[in-house]
Amino acid sequence: MPEESKDTVRVGIGVFIRKGDQILLHKRLSKHANNTWACPGGHLEKFETFAEAGLRETLEEAGPDIKVTEPKVWTVVNTVFPDEDRHYACIFLICDWISGEAKVMEPDKCEEWKWFECYDLPSPLIEGCRILKEQAWYPNNVNSDLLLPA
Repeated sequence: MPEESKDTVRVGIGVFIRKGDQILLHKRLSKHANNTWACPGGHLEKFETFAEAGLRETLEEAGPDIKVTEPKVWTVVNTVFPDEDRHYACIFLICDWISGEAKVMEPDKCEEWKWFECYDLPSPLIEGCRILKEQAWYPNNVNSDLLLPA
């Protein structure tokens, strides 16, 4: 992928996978937001739908065994990382876990996967997840039947 201008705002995708009152998070090992907890996600690629990007990132990061319902758009968060000179419009999707276990597929980017109670999330969270927690937007309270397809 070509190097982008430092003035570019990227589109990020984050996927909240719910299992009852729990969500799946991984501990990041990366230049970007190192040592934070985050849901599966990454960058939206050209011509992808939000759902395609979310499912692709989930499979790349958590492995092919994890099965989820079709992701739907939940909310959008403006996230900035001044120390890294990065800025994202982060689109968060929601889906429900069906089966399978998350596996560390990218050991250079992910230390571990864990399920956490929505009201008892670990710290530190990646910026977008931290903002949602501060705003008390809990993914287990969202009726995804009322959301639009991604």
